[in-house]
Formats: sequence, structure tokens, C-alpha cells
Amino acid sequence: MDINHTRAAMYGLVSRIFIQELDQDTLAKIEKLPNAQELFPNYFAWEERQKRSRYKLINELLNVDFTDIAVMHLIPYESFYVREDGMIESGGANPVLQIYNDFGYRVDYERARVLSADHIGVELEFMQMLSQAHNKAMAAKDKEACEELMKAQREFLRNHLLQFAPMYLINVAEQARTPFYKDAAKVALEFLLEDFEYLSEAKCSN
Repeated sequence: MDINHTRAAMYGLVSRIFIQELDQDTLAKIEKLPNAQELFPNYFAWEERQKRSRYKLINELLNVDFTDIAVMHLIPYESFYVREDGMIESGGANPVLQIYNDFGYRVDYERARVLSADHIGVELEFMQMLSQAHNKAMAAKDKEACEELMKAQREFLRNHLLQFAPMYLINVAEQARTPFYKDAAKVALEFLLEDFEYLSEAKCSN
């Protein structure tokens, strides 16, 4: 898998982890990833993982932790971090909505059960969509579309995700009670920083 397909897959992975609770099928797929133990070393070494069924692990520990880090104690919305009043912008004035509309992306609020379009999981999913579109442009040798999509990804990272995700993810890594979410936060943070560096240097070939 080349770097651009790997990027899309990583955005899909971290988006799924932070957008909603885990289910058995999703956790099984994550555990079967070729580099799963490299990405989630503390989770794989976790004693509770060895003692409980996947069903109990999810429902008794992982989803309780998700509620803490995504609903109860930490706030995964960009507007909370960037607005002076610390309010979540849940209406049509949220600036990410225009960007989503420009690229034909629609937030599935029912599936994600989020309050606002600037939830970290939604923004990560949007980046996955952009990276997939970028891959198609590269395959079609459409340099103009490729450059437009590279610019869109770079600007969305700089102007949106990187304005709040590092702070949120650092808090998750510190406050999560399960190794899974501690590992996931570190993976997501490292990936976002590396991807911005990649997008700042990468070029579309002729």
C-alpha cells in the first residue's frame, strides 16, 4: 500500500475510533490490522484484554471510557477550543460546514450522534474523503484536481484539525482509563503532525 492509500486508511481508522463507541466487529478488525500491535502496544499488553471476552471488554470498559473522553469529561469539538466563549457551534454558522459543502461532504448526524459538524471524528472522516478523492485524481493523472485536493487537505489540517486536535488528544492520552484510548490518542496525534509535514512537502507529479 503506497503512502497516499495508507493516509486514507489511517484517517478512516482514527475517525472511526473517535466518532462513536466500539462494537465487536470494529474492534476485531482493528486487532487484525497488520501493524495493530505496533499502533496499540499497551492495549495488546493489557491484562484485562486477556481476562475478558471481547463483548465484556467493550461494554464494561472501553465504551465506558469512550463516554468519559468524548461526552462527559472531555469535549471533542473544534469550536469549544477556538471560540472565546468556549461554546460549541452547533448551527449553520459553523465554518467547517461551508468547506464540507464545497466538497460534497454531508455529516451523518444520526450515525455519528454528534452535536456539531466540527467533532474531531467528523473532521477526520472529511480528511479521509479528501485523501480518497486525491488518490483518484492521482490515478487519473489529473494534476489540477490533485493540486486542489492537496491544498484543501493541507489547509483543513492547518486551519481546523490542528487548531484543537493536539490539545484534545493530549488530554485523552492523559485522562483515558484504558490503554486502548491512550494508544489511539497517541497514534492520532502523531499521524496528524506527520501528515501535515507530508502535505507541506509533497508535490503532484505530471
